[in-house]
Amino acid sequence: MGMRGFISFLLAAGGLLGQVDLKRADELYQRTDYKASLALMEDISKPSGGVYCLRGKNYFMLGEYKKATDAFQKALALEPSKSEYAHWLGRSFGRRAETSSFLTAPMHASKARQYFEQAVALDEGNEEALNDLFDYYLQAPGFLGGGYEKAEQVAQRIAKKNEAEGHFTAAQLADKRKQFDTAEEQLRRAMELAPRQVGRVLDLAKYLAKRGRIQESDAVFDRAEEMEPNSPKVSFARAHAYVEEKRNLDKAKELLIKYLHSPITPDDPPREQAEKLLKQVSGV
Repeated sequence: MGMRGFISFLLAAGGLLGQVDLKRADELYQRTDYKASLALMEDISKPSGGVYCLRGKNYFMLGEYKKATDAFQKALALEPSKSEYAHWLGRSFGRRAETSSFLTAPMHASKARQYFEQAVALDEGNEEALNDLFDYYLQAPGFLGGGYEKAEQVAQRIAKKNEAEGHFTAAQLADKRKQFDTAEEQLRRAMELAPRQVGRVLDLAKYLAKRGRIQESDAVFDRAEEMEPNSPKVSFARAHAYVEEKRNLDKAKELLIKYLHSPITPDDPPREQAEKLLKQVSGV
């Protein structure tokens, strides 16, 4: 093998090594071992958009939102047509808005909205971006670009892609407008349309608990547990409801301990949230 061939071999091997490292790093991320995932990517000499995106997700999950926005901005600069990168950038600025001072929060919130809108413009099929844009419009005041009319327009787009999710967004709008019976009706309709999705059952159980209808809420939580007896998200949701209602705290403690010993994913509530609730019920 000549020198040129040897150099080509080294470059190819380096690229393959980077791909293997990224795959392993993603596996660690999916197991919520965020620090280990980041450590594995430290030696990648020329990060791709995918590497920067995974770094950003890890930082996001660790609560390091400034580092997350920096990583997602680099990812989007390399691949400006990637809706996923714009979406995660919006999420990161949203968290920065929630955790920063009143002086900088409006700026971060506006950037969150802009990137959610960009993510949707880049890919109308990105349902998670549509959902986050809906949430932003629903929660943000008008001077930050929010508003119920805007949220309703996005909800209609969501309903065209996912009927059950459309009823869920309609329920959120109805609740904001204090149309509580309509909100419950929409949640029940969402559950009927997706009978095998335990998340739809939990949505209704949590809403009934919020409305103070404890017996009905418990019955729906029981239904969720029958559907998925070992689901971490069911354990967390029920424990969270108990803590919010300041009842069944021994059971809440048991459920939280069960949750903390469960194999969770990035789609489940962070362990830190469960640990914080556990401290509350333990009186620490």
